[in-house]
Amino acid sequence: MVENTEADDEAGVFRALADPTRRQILEDLRGGEMAAGEIAGRFPISAPSVSRHLGVLKSAGLVRERRDGNRILYTLVEERLAACVGRFLSMVCPEQIVLRHQRRKGEPGESAQ
Repeated sequence: MVENTEADDEAGVFRALADPTRRQILEDLRGGEMAAGEIAGRFPISAPSVSRHLGVLKSAGLVRERRDGNRILYTLVEERLAACVGRFLSMVCPEQIVLRHQRRKGEPGESAQ
């Protein structure tokens, strides 16, 4: 069983992932660090709205920010995203763990992708 504080912490991740704009921001950050203005320029919403989305992602621990002069740069925290989603999947779909191990070992019966 997951501790309540840990579950609440992970709930913040899933709340952050519930919004399509925030999911798109995470996808965009897969390519590497981006400035807040560059991120905002990719969306048909106001810069303050994008800033609020970035704040939600930061609060959930899914992005890091750093200052470079007058710019704020954001980076995806891949390990946080993978850990939360992976932990959830292992609780809900434990067979996924077996499949992952089979793929790593190269056991027969795996499908080529």
